[in-house]
Amino acid sequence: MEAEVRDKPAFANIRAELKSGDSIIAESDAMASMSSTIEMSTRWNGGFFSAIARKLFGGESLFVNEFTTSSSGEIVLTQPFPGDIECIELKGTTMFLQPGAFLACEPTVNLGLGWAGIASFIGREGLFRLKVSGHGKIWFGAYGGIFAREIDSEFVVDTGHLVAYEPTISLKMGMAGGIFSSFFGGEGLVTRVKGPGRIYMQSRSMGGLAAWTNSHLW
Repeated sequence: MEAEVRDKPAFANIRAELKSGDSIIAESDAMASMSSTIEMSTRWNGGFFSAIARKLFGGESLFVNEFTTSSSGEIVLTQPFPGDIECIELKGTTMFLQPGAFLACEPTVNLGLGWAGIASFIGREGLFRLKVSGHGKIWFGAYGGIFAREIDSEFVVDTGHLVAYEPTISLKMGMAGGIFSSFFGGEGLVTRVKGPGRIYMQSRSMGGLAAWTNSHLW
């Protein structure tokens, strides 16, 4: 299978060329277009109970779609909001994705659910995180552009901007500055990530968009 991410970073989408025997797993409702030679089958996202857990705690769909072909064909996958899409290849490794970030993967990738901790919940990132592991490519999306950073010690990320991170990264909540600066400076709580490891961030946040929109409704 050959795949590319097009129209980065504002309106990114995945264009995949499937050959005979190829398949790709995608989040429910991610398909934008596909050749008539491609067949789609729908299944629980990791089994019934696992799918329920991912829906309630991981922000993912109950179902995933598998696209296959016995000849060849093209499929385009996208996300429901404007933003970037990143592709990484797992080589027996693991990556944690924040709720709603997962878009697609190769069938050799395992999808699971992991405990994120109270710090992640307070930081509006959710109590659980999606755990992807094994071998193969995964694609995840974000609102705005995606940029990566290697963390050696500690780094501060505003809440709602963390998208994905390696399992060697730990999260801790804290204030951006002192009590007065944190709450009256508009930053409030932040996520302190501690390495070593790599993190992926998004340049915009849904929470920031919602706050900006609400401030203009009155």
